[in-house]
Amino acid sequence: MEEFTNEVIDTKQLPRYEEVQLTPLHPKYWKVALINFSIVFFIIGIALTLLWFNKEEFSDIGLYFAITYFVVLLFSLLINRIAFKKKAYAFRNHDVIYRSGIISTNTMVIPYNRVQHVALHEGFVSRIFGLAKVEIFTAGGSSSDLEIPGIEKEEAENIKQLLMGKIQKQL
Repeated sequence: MEEFTNEVIDTKQLPRYEEVQLTPLHPKYWKVALINFSIVFFIIGIALTLLWFNKEEFSDIGLYFAITYFVVLLFSLLINRIAFKKKAYAFRNHDVIYRSGIISTNTMVIPYNRVQHVALHEGFVSRIFGLAKVEIFTAGGSSSDLEIPGIEKEEAENIKQLLMGKIQKQL
């Protein structure tokens, strides 16, 4: 029988995920996000316009409402751009790292032994630009699942094959 040991780990010697060079999302993905953003704000703008202009008179409130709509649109666009710039990912020998967040940076490190399923998703607009989203489903439930958008389709397929190979080795 093996002798049980329980040595203290020097946490200063552990590998640092912060030092890993992360890959940003593909630059074409900003165009995809911008198109999706534009579609949503266009539909909201049309709906609000139809609701407002159904009234019999246009007053100063309508002007303030329109100005507020465009300020919210520009602010949302700025926030989306900052969020896009902060997203990045890396695949290492034993885990995947994904960083996102605007005000606080969130970094998820998911070991491959927790990965249960991998899927690729191509939205209509993403497909036009040759991009896909890698969806990683884990044993921890939906709160620990990971979606990495804005990856070239060929690279996304390679990532899926890599992860599927890691899952098969565990079985």
